[in-house]
Amino acid sequence: MTQVDLAPKSCSNCPIRPRAICSRCTDEELNELDKIKYYKTYAAGSSVVLMGDPMTFVASVVAGVATLSRSMADGRMQMVGLLLPSDFIGRPGRETASFDVTAVSELTLCHFHKKPFEKVTQTTSHVQERLIEIALDELDAAREWMLLLGRKTAREKIASFLLICARRLGSREGEGLRLELPLTRDAMSDYLGLTIETVSRQMAALKRDGVLVLEGTRKITIPDLNRLLDEAGDDSDGVTLA
Repeated sequence: MTQVDLAPKSCSNCPIRPRAICSRCTDEELNELDKIKYYKTYAAGSSVVLMGDPMTFVASVVAGVATLSRSMADGRMQMVGLLLPSDFIGRPGRETASFDVTAVSELTLCHFHKKPFEKVTQTTSHVQERLIEIALDELDAAREWMLLLGRKTAREKIASFLLICARRLGSREGEGLRLELPLTRDAMSDYLGLTIETVSRQMAALKRDGVLVLEGTRKITIPDLNRLLDEAGDDSDGVTLA
């Protein structure tokens, strides 16, 4: 694991500040958090924490992507979530890790020493409120994922995954949206409960139908986000970009 000290970074220039755990903090509250924070960068493929390990920190994803996964009794692994910029790792009051966290790409985390952070949450209402919002957002996301895995077709699953990536990782390019997929086809198949052949076939079909433009295996352009929303089988038309 490669670790790089990024302490010179300023909270005021942090790219995730509008959505991070500290998004509503005053300057005074930021100063308190600054005393207990430290940055680390993890190389792609390296482990951040393993299920059952003691949790001595909590953290926000500043840059990069990580996966949440869990080992089953027979040794199989199941990916259960993605961690994207501004997502939070760990829970105050929880002593051990509930999932394996693995860096998919080079991953930069803003760590907070856990015990001091727990004290901050007790005295800082802005952090308490944001923690509750993050927990509720994760609950909503888990319910949406239950629907995706249980009821959606393979094509809808792929489109839904692309929407998640578009909302969090996409950048505007004219009328469309450009992004780099955080997962390989193999990892996507694991995450979506599909075979790798099905993932490749559905991606090719979406390309053929003009829903997306592929450049290699990871870079894509979405010409019309509303059309992708229709493909995902969602009723909401409120697609917003981070």
